[in-house]
Amino acid sequence: MTEILHARAALLDMDGTLVDSTAVVERLWLAWAEPHGIDPETVLRTVHGRQGHQSMAILLPERDHAINLRENEVMLATEASDVDGVIGIPGAEDLLAALEPFPHAVVTSANVALMTARMGQAGLTVPELAVTAENVSASKPDPEGFLLAARTLGIDPADCVVFEDSGAGIQAAHAAGMRVIGIGPHAGAHAPTAHVDDLTHVAVVPTDDGFELRIN
Repeated sequence: MTEILHARAALLDMDGTLVDSTAVVERLWLAWAEPHGIDPETVLRTVHGRQGHQSMAILLPERDHAINLRENEVMLATEASDVDGVIGIPGAEDLLAALEPFPHAVVTSANVALMTARMGQAGLTVPELAVTAENVSASKPDPEGFLLAARTLGIDPADCVVFEDSGAGIQAAHAAGMRVIGIGPHAGAHAPTAHVDDLTHVAVVPTDDGFELRIN
């Protein structure tokens, strides 16, 4: 059965939503966590969807946050230079092409360098508007990034549909007053408005006042 969401703008997360960077994220974060003796499952449950320094603060709550900020800069640089295994999520290229005539943006916890490296490795075009780590003061699950994107596009949050894979991202979308399509096997556990395995299950159909997202 096809589910239809009417929208005037689409806001898209990157990692896990447009690109599959799971292999490199897990490889680098587990290497970071090993000297601290942090349980790998705890690490992987924490890092997806958040800025790195926030993940570090959650995993090492007693540590001076200045250290987290410094180590996050190193992590971002390392991630941007290590794109081995990064690929596009099925349907991502077609979805971005279909959204081209409409207001849309990437809203990611990555910085510009990392976003550019991963989108490029996956062969995807970065939308004209990208809200990155440099543009916000708070990471997902805070809604700041999504609200900034909607405000920049001039679209009411209620008319935006978010594409997200992580619990933190879906929580941020709901907090922004937006509907959200959960992408991938883990998204359904976080109560998205709709849920698909990948982006091949979403079609964009123009309407008089925006577009429909047809989900099957």
